Amino acid sequence: MDIVNYNKAAWDTYVDKKDRWTIPVSEQALEAAKNGNWHVVLTPTKSVPHNWFPNLNNLKILGLASGGGQQGPILAALGANVTIFDNSEKQLLQDKTLSDKFNLGIKTVQGDMKDLSVFEDNSFDLIFNPCSILFVENVLPVWKECFRVLKPNGVLMTGLINPISFQLDEEHLQLIYKQPYSDIDSLPDDKLETLTKNNDPLVFGHSLTDQIAGQLEAGFCITHMYEDNWGGENKMDDFFPAFIATRAIKPL
Repeated sequence: MDIVNYNKAAWDTYVDKKDRWTIPVSEQALEAAKNGNWHVVLTPTKSVPHNWFPNLNNLKILGLASGGGQQGPILAALGANVTIFDNSEKQLLQDKTLSDKFNLGIKTVQGDMKDLSVFEDNSFDLIFNPCSILFVENVLPVWKECFRVLKPNGVLMTGLINPISFQLDEEHLQLIYKQPYSDIDSLPDDKLETLTKNNDPLVFGHSLTDQIAGQLEAGFCITHMYEDNWGGENKMDDFFPAFIATRAIKPL
């Protein structure tokens, strides 16, 4: 299966279905941001601390796999120079529509997050990557590309998922899948067929080694992290936080 093109089409379908992660921010949220009242997320519920960000005025930000008009427009309203890179053209359109309407100057580029060759070395001050690496089979090239396109002392913020959350049966919270998890290789045929018939994106449960040590091996230094949960949408919230947000820098 060509997972890049499959997930591209799946996310285009999610825009049509008005999935929660495809709904752009409101005009009121943009106005509030301009007045200093703003938040963005890397994970479902917790806001990224403001002190994770450098001064946003004219900061060159790459919104990596963050189409949908949710984070990019807020950061642009705060004065950042924002480029949104996403696999889904319809997700990118959400950002472009807001940008055109409110003169936010957002650039949009379509492509696979493992290949940022459209950008030169040392192009960005900050990469904002909300939970999305679960949609690629191999996350290690993502970290290497992020390191390459960031300027020295640049910041990478990313949302991760504890791989054990993929290994559990969500109804009974029993371990049923081995690590590494993959919708393609781990699911019974009937469950995989149901996902593809529904045009749901296919996901991969990367090890913490690949998610965290992978950043370190690419050259990053991790400076901050926090955990988050589904906000009550999943039974596992009663037992452990499924999400991790990390902040890393590219050393000088």
